Amino acid sequence: MSQPESTEKNPDDSVVASDKDPLNTSQEPLQPNSDKTSKPPGVLGVFQSVIAAMFGVQSEEKRQQDFESGHAGNYIFVGVVMVVIFVFTLIAVVNAILENAGQ
Repeated sequence: MSQPESTEKNPDDSVVASDKDPLNTSQEPLQPNSDKTSKPPGVLGVFQSVIAAMFGVQSEEKRQQDFESGHAGNYIFVGVVMVVIFVFTLIAVVNAILENAGQ
C-alpha cells in the first residue's frame, strides 16, 4: 500500500503534514501562528489579555500566543495595576454602601 499524496517523507523517514493536507490526517499538530515574526501585542492587547485572564475566559490559543510573543513584565505590570484598581473599587463600593446604610 502506498502513502497518500498529501504526505511527504522527511530524510529521517518520518511522515509530516504538508500544505496539501487540509484535514491534518498526520499525527503532528499544525501550528496556526507558527511565524517567528509575530509582533508583540500592544497596550490594548495586553489589557484585554489580563482582563480575560482575571475573569477566567482566556482561550488556550490566546494564552499561548501571549506567552510566545509578549513580554512577561508587561503582563505582570498591567496585572498588578488591575488588581490595585479592583481592590480600591471594592473599598469605595463598600464604603458607599455603609454610608447609605447608616442614614
